[in-house]
Amino acid sequence: MPYLLTYVASLATFLLLDGGWLTLMGPKLYRPVLGPLLADKVDLAPAVLFYLIYIAGVTFLVTDPAARAGGIPKAALTGAVFGLVAYATYDLTNAATLKTWAWKLTLFDMGWGAFATGVAAAVGCLVLTRLKG
Repeated sequence: MPYLLTYVASLATFLLLDGGWLTLMGPKLYRPVLGPLLADKVDLAPAVLFYLIYIAGVTFLVTDPAARAGGIPKAALTGAVFGLVAYATYDLTNAATLKTWAWKLTLFDMGWGAFATGVAAAVGCLVLTRLKG
């Protein structure tokens, strides 16, 4: 049960942060560069799968080990590194393969991935350490 609540707390945190980011930055950062490539409507199935899988990875690979050794600061730092690596995979692949990709997207998105993942991992670690005593 502690891991399920940890997962839910991390997922809720990440969804709130990422939803805000995409709402605020989508029209300003992504649409001007990727306009014609963007779908008119988000396909929810892949989006939901990404969030579920990504936060499972954060919980298993970052939050749980940090809660065992290092606590919240360790979770925040390791989460930020995990987010940077994950978002770099996406952004740098796009930079290498897409005509319309821009370096500013890469830099902003990688920074965002590091920040949001670090916060979500720290919140998850807080929940897990409180539940486990």
